[in-house]
Amino acid sequence: MRVLVVTAVRAEADSVAAGLRPDGPVTSHRIPGGHTLRRCAGTRTVVDVLAGGVGPAAAAAATATALTAAASTPGAPPYDLVVSAGIGGGFAGVAPLGAVVVADAMVAADLGAQTPDGHLPVEELGFGRSVHRPAALSERVAEALGAVHGPVLTVSTVTGTAARAAELTARHPHAAVEAMEGFGVAEAAVSHGVPVAEIRAVSNAVGPRDRAAWRIGEALDALRNAFRLLIPVLEEEAR
Repeated sequence: MRVLVVTAVRAEADSVAAGLRPDGPVTSHRIPGGHTLRRCAGTRTVVDVLAGGVGPAAAAAATATALTAAASTPGAPPYDLVVSAGIGGGFAGVAPLGAVVVADAMVAADLGAQTPDGHLPVEELGFGRSVHRPAALSERVAEALGAVHGPVLTVSTVTGTAARAAELTARHPHAAVEAMEGFGVAEAAVSHGVPVAEIRAVSNAVGPRDRAAWRIGEALDALRNAFRLLIPVLEEEAR
């Protein structure tokens, strides 16, 4: 089984790679666009980890580049799964600090139009889609990781006020996490016909911006442990 994991920044990619291969070798491979894939090979799985940039556009471009490079390499097996991974903000009462969330929906929360009556999703405008459903194994992954299984919202601007948090909660009452890349990764994966999933560790609460309350180190530790627990699931899937 060959898996592509896409994070936003290097620190997230480091945590993912450390969880996948705590003691083993990690090799690096350059791909177009100036990106580096870090390859973590298991018994039955090969996982490439890519720090693709912040935001849905950068994430989509980097994911598409990696998938295209794999498809154009003679003799290379295609990817079986793409995973968007990293840290994010947790919604109160659903995903506390340090929790791990596996998406049951990857939602472009900003995609649409503002109207006097509120947000209008892009589907109602007739222009496309704002939700991707993850790979069938996402529920099994959530169980193996002891994670919350709920919607992950992709935004282009991180929430920093109580009013914005309340607006998102009203539109997406079951939302677990807010992040910035998942929907972009999903768009690229789906366009290449590859199943997709999203895993997030909670570093802060969605709401008023309070950097003193952020727990980024703890969230990166939780992300690393999540990928340590993910390996047996991937190995079983590869049987």
